[in-house]
Amino acid sequence: MTIRSMTGFAREAGVTGPYQWAWEIKTVNGRGLDVRLRTPNGFDQVGEEARRLIAASLSRGQCQLGLTLTRAAAAASVRINRPLLEDLIASLARIARPAEIGPATLDGLLAVRGVVEIEEDGGGAAFDEALRTDLVAAAGRLVPAVQEAREVEGAALAAVLGGQLAEMSALIEAADRCPARQPAAVRERLAAAVASLVEASRALDPDRLHQEAALLATRADIREELDRLRAHIEAARDLLAAGGVIGRKLDFLAQEFGREANTLCSKANDVSLSRIGLDLKAIVEQFREQVQNVE
Repeated sequence: MTIRSMTGFAREAGVTGPYQWAWEIKTVNGRGLDVRLRTPNGFDQVGEEARRLIAASLSRGQCQLGLTLTRAAAAASVRINRPLLEDLIASLARIARPAEIGPATLDGLLAVRGVVEIEEDGGGAAFDEALRTDLVAAAGRLVPAVQEAREVEGAALAAVLGGQLAEMSALIEAADRCPARQPAAVRERLAAAVASLVEASRALDPDRLHQEAALLATRADIREELDRLRAHIEAARDLLAAGGVIGRKLDFLAQEFGREANTLCSKANDVSLSRIGLDLKAIVEQFREQVQNVE
């Protein structure tokens, strides 16, 4: 199972009778699921059905769901009001027509208001039901379409996260191999510091200074931080391999990465180790930013 990004877009469009319609959904990252709906007047019920379909399939992200509806020129039917036309013909037959006036023509009679009636196809209840059915079906197709878009984005995101985990792992190993944290180097630095203090003040107890130096050396050891960082990296890789809805878990691990990296920097007793710690913090921050897009 792959991971899904919270970024996606899908569109479904069609024609029902005189109506052209289109559903569009845009999703971005969010802490929870927030579906914002926009439909034309009179289509609130259809919109709510679409909202339920989205809510049943997505778990996180801000979703903009919209329906646009355009009515084309309606097909018209022509009907001749025969009773009215026949009454007109009968009335004209009863009227004495002056010689200078020509006889009535059919096109003239048809031009009389009410003789020809033009009716637009209003659809009726059956048409309204067909339109609703088409819109709901299209909303149903919108769900897998946006999921597919989020999965494609998620696959690319998984590759980026995997690369960042590899960079973190390399920096952790570099910190572990750093000459500055080797026991001999630590002893040499502490011995030099103790000697400097003793030389500055003969009143200081060398044995006591050595005890304090040993305690400081223990507190400055970053072995535990490195071990925890390795464990967190392994956990993150397992989550990426499992896939599914793992965004919140990865976000928690990103916070733990940051905490351990900060501690490593605070314990660093050498410029080279500090640089590794700062590089690690930079990668952790990039990882945290990318994780915000994971569903």
